Amino acid sequence: MTLPGAAVIVATALFGLTTEVHAQQATNVPDSYTGGRVRPSAHATETTGEIRIDGRLDEAIWQGTPAASDFVQAEPFEGLPATERTEVWIAFDPDNLYIAARLYDSGAAPVVNDIKKDFSDTNQDVFAVILDTFRDRRNGYVFMTNPEGARGDQQVAGEGREVNTSWDAIWNVETRQTAEGWTIEMEIPFRAIRSDPRADQWGINFRRNIRRNNETAYWAPIPRAYALTRLSLAGDLTGLASTAGGRDLRVKPFVLGNRVRETGGDGFSGTADGGVDVKYGLTPSLTLDVTVNPDFAQVEADEQRVNLTQFSLFYQEKREFFLENSGLFYVGDAARNIRVRLTPGRDEDLLLFFSRRIGIDPSGRAIPIRAGARLTGQALGLVVGGLAMRTGGLGDTPANDYAVARVRKNILRASDIGAIYMERRAVNEDGDFNRVYGADAYIRFPGEIDVSAYLVGSETPGLGDGQYAWRWSVNREGNFHHIKFGAMRLGENFNADIGYFRRTGITKYFVDWGVRPRPQWATDLGIREIHPHVTWNYYEDLSGRIAAKRLHSGITAFLSNGGNWQLATNPASERIEVPFRIDSRIDPIPAGVYHWADYQLTGSSDRSRKVSGSFGYTWGGLWTGTQRSGRLNFTLKPSHRFSASAGVTRTSAHLELPDASFVKTYWTLRTNYSFNTNTFVDALVQYDPVTRRFNSNVRFNVIHHPLSDLYIVWNEQRFMTGEGIIPGRGLTIKVTHMLAF
Repeated sequence: MTLPGAAVIVATALFGLTTEVHAQQATNVPDSYTGGRVRPSAHATETTGEIRIDGRLDEAIWQGTPAASDFVQAEPFEGLPATERTEVWIAFDPDNLYIAARLYDSGAAPVVNDIKKDFSDTNQDVFAVILDTFRDRRNGYVFMTNPEGARGDQQVAGEGREVNTSWDAIWNVETRQTAEGWTIEMEIPFRAIRSDPRADQWGINFRRNIRRNNETAYWAPIPRAYALTRLSLAGDLTGLASTAGGRDLRVKPFVLGNRVRETGGDGFSGTADGGVDVKYGLTPSLTLDVTVNPDFAQVEADEQRVNLTQFSLFYQEKREFFLENSGLFYVGDAARNIRVRLTPGRDEDLLLFFSRRIGIDPSGRAIPIRAGARLTGQALGLVVGGLAMRTGGLGDTPANDYAVARVRKNILRASDIGAIYMERRAVNEDGDFNRVYGADAYIRFPGEIDVSAYLVGSETPGLGDGQYAWRWSVNREGNFHHIKFGAMRLGENFNADIGYFRRTGITKYFVDWGVRPRPQWATDLGIREIHPHVTWNYYEDLSGRIAAKRLHSGITAFLSNGGNWQLATNPASERIEVPFRIDSRIDPIPAGVYHWADYQLTGSSDRSRKVSGSFGYTWGGLWTGTQRSGRLNFTLKPSHRFSASAGVTRTSAHLELPDASFVKTYWTLRTNYSFNTNTFVDALVQYDPVTRRFNSNVRFNVIHHPLSDLYIVWNEQRFMTGEGIIPGRGLTIKVTHMLAF
């Protein structure tokens, strides 16, 4: 039997075992394990009077109904009552959900250091709510704010296996600071979120961060190993009968104009363009997005980094259309819930769907996207996602059609099974295509243990056998002990044109293990948690020869004030099949197998302070020689409106084969000024002293109407070589306006 046939049979059998004759309703999903705790419940009160969103909490409905309170700490002392009282009320009318909160604070003024849209929620006082609108204990929407009324919203899939921080909704929030603390009023339109109109209950939870204590507390208690996204532990929201907001239609046209001069060019050229995005709620739980001639001129430039490997660097997706609902297309296990990401998250040795392959060429140039459509949501008891895009040609790159289809079925207790199909096909060239298809499963067992696995095949003309990939892992996440182990294989001829992978013809074995003790002697020294850990990856080719290894072993200290430091050693090996240049100024490193070890010391201070910093220093081996690599960054935040961060990374290396030395350095400066919660200016300046290249990217953004923006973007590249190279410059003005029907 062929691999495609096997994959189809496996997927069909799995769905056949679990699909009911009628679509399973969210309210029939049994409660997940809550560790013996009683799941708290809050009631939403229907209101017929006007609620003015001003943060005052002077409406009668907030005075005469019981509040959700009794928050419980996850940090620093799990299970104890929160150090400050929080009261939350919920109301609704036919169009909106209203959330009001009074956050008492007996200490100094709350900590606020950012009021940008989608602000960072880790280094300041924050109140957040998560809504599980299908009560499936897996997926939800997060709305959060700080004492200055900044807005942040997120979309959560698979209890945090994917958190989309770029998801945007139309909603309103106002806050006020008082002598007792601060107050909040939120207005969330029902049409802004997908839900089951027949459900009489939602899942809900609240989180409060009290930054001066480095404290995190929840209304429905969550162990410190997890986060607000752990919806299987959320409470219930009752009283929301027949609250669906109807079909949601949004039309968002844009126009832009620019003037550009290429580096070394003689003059400027100008263009004008336009396009439109359309969002339509086909059902209360299924959304269609259509884009025509999208433009991403407002997206921040990628930051330059030193690359000491034989592979290209991985850069995150930043384009809004691809980020929204991206969690539905993810295949793989969950990244660990860690407070500081000092170890890898997703497995970048294979990301089956990597949207930067659409509309961006390998050198980073934008390829024009003509049109696209995306279908996401729930139907017939399935979580579904579909994506179709067409790109234009650019140079030697032909026009291409892209298609991705994803289905997932929720089963058992917080588990799911699924299937995926992806295809890239050149327009008008029948023999130029690539397909990937397969099935996956994510099963959670009692005792915080989950198992994840997938099996996929690929088809590419001209390639023979070995067009397959698989991966499995077992993970346990606990307060004191965590472990993940598993294996992955990429066949010799596996190919995924819409994916990200580094090499084929390998088997990878991995383990990620650690413990998190909190001894009293460490607490007395200002250390909240000690984290000895290992993250070991071992690769071999299909004949059993070593291909690579990286055996990271370290100890991390998480400080009580939010800072951290880490000391680690990293024995490594790498096989080079083809000579490669680690630096353009020296000869290639010859093919062969190389072994070395390096040592790392990294740290960060309390990022909530007005002045903070971070550092990293690596010394020891590198390929055939030695290295000294360092990074240093300082951040200044004199107020919640302004921040500036300056940093440098430098690597000095000497190789014996070839006999050569090189130095790579990058300087970076970031600044932000927020005039208010709707007007911002950001700047990114980078300098490479080797090439003497200076890049700047300045973005001015005004949110002039909900989900409507004015962008003014300035880009400049100049070489400071004294050779008279004419700088490259570009100015883009883009205006969007969202029309809701």
